Formats: sequence, structure tokens, C-alpha cells
Amino acid sequence: MRRNPAGARYAVLAATLGTVLALPLSAPAHADDATADAVPDGNVTVEVLAASGSGCPPGSASVITKSDKSGFRIRYYDFVAYAGGGAAVAERRKNCQIGVLITVPAGWTFAIAEAEYRGRARLHPGATGLQRTNYYWQGSSENSGTEQTFTGPLGGYWSTRDVAPVLIYTPCTAQRVLNINTELRVDAGGSAGTSSMSMNSSEGDVDTLFNFSWTRC
Repeated sequence: MRRNPAGARYAVLAATLGTVLALPLSAPAHADDATADAVPDGNVTVEVLAASGSGCPPGSASVITKSDKSGFRIRYYDFVAYAGGGAAVAERRKNCQIGVLITVPAGWTFAIAEAEYRGRARLHPGATGLQRTNYYWQGSSENSGTEQTFTGPLGGYWSTRDVAPVLIYTPCTAQRVLNINTELRVDAGGSAGTSSMSMNSSEGDVDTLFNFSWTRC
């Protein structure tokens, strides 16, 4: 997995850190900054084509297009990793790979401008948690990945944010599937209690957000 070396990474529990995400796509011939803030008039749809992994059993992940066409969010309903306190070894690492098809009106294309991940963590002293994501477009050999480690004691909501330093637009004539692979991992260390890290929406406003930047072809 290739990691982006530039930018700043933000991890919010009590403090804020940062990283950078850039998606490796070809820019359209007529993309320019003058139209980058416009929004298409037609329908924008986002559809989950497939979801698999221990972090997203069948029916436990959904996608919602934002009403202002600024992006979409993915919600998980059973994405929790546990360690310590008698938790099974298989519970220490959970992952979910989702294939998302994004359909946009003719004459428009988009770039992923930023992504934000939210969840909850309960890490005892000595325990650590890891959130890792990897992105690639179907048919492309390029990928971008980022990861963030959290150290206990921690409790409450966490958030990480990836911002693309350069907007790279999808080809105007291509219909592509964005594959998003997310992993959560917890290591109990020397702690006796059960530590956990989740992206489980039943625990509050936790999900993954992707924001578009639009331009005309």
C-alpha cells in the first residue's frame, strides 16, 4: 500500500492531527478552477455494488447521497473491533471493502476533495487502536492509503480527515467504481479490560464522509 507523504492529518479525541489523500485519476481536458465550485443540475446517484468483510456483514452498510450534491456518506451498523477482557482473537481486527458506483449528469465530472471518518473508541491505558483506509478505482493499478494510530487511555468520539492537496478529476467519459477498504484494529497491550474501536452508527453520528469538487467537461 502506498502512503501519501504530504499534508496534515487530523485525529480528534482530545487533540487534532492530519493526513493527505489524493486519488490517482486522469483530469478531464477542460477541467479548470473557474467551474470547480459549480454543482450539476441533474441527478447524482451513489450505489453500493458490493460490501464484504468482517466489519460489514450483509445488510450492515449503506450509502447516502448528500442532498446538496456535495458528496456522500457511508454508514456502518456492525463495525467494531475488540481486544482484551476475554475478547476472541478474531474480534481484534475488522475490515470492510465497499465498491461504490457514482453516476453523474452528462457534461460533468468530479474529484474527491476530502474524506472524513468518525467513530468511537474506548482504549484502556496501554491499549492501542488503528484505523486504516485504502482507496482505488476499479481498473486502476494506482491506490492511495492512510492510517492513524490511537493510544489509550482514550474514550469518546474520534475523527480523522483526509484532504487532497491537488484536485484530480475522473475522466469525463468513464463510469468507475470507487473501492474503499477500511480496517480497524485493537491491541489490548497490558490492559486487563476490554478495549474497542468502532465505526458503528448505532453509537451516534459516526460514518464516513466523501466530499466532491465538481467541474464541467
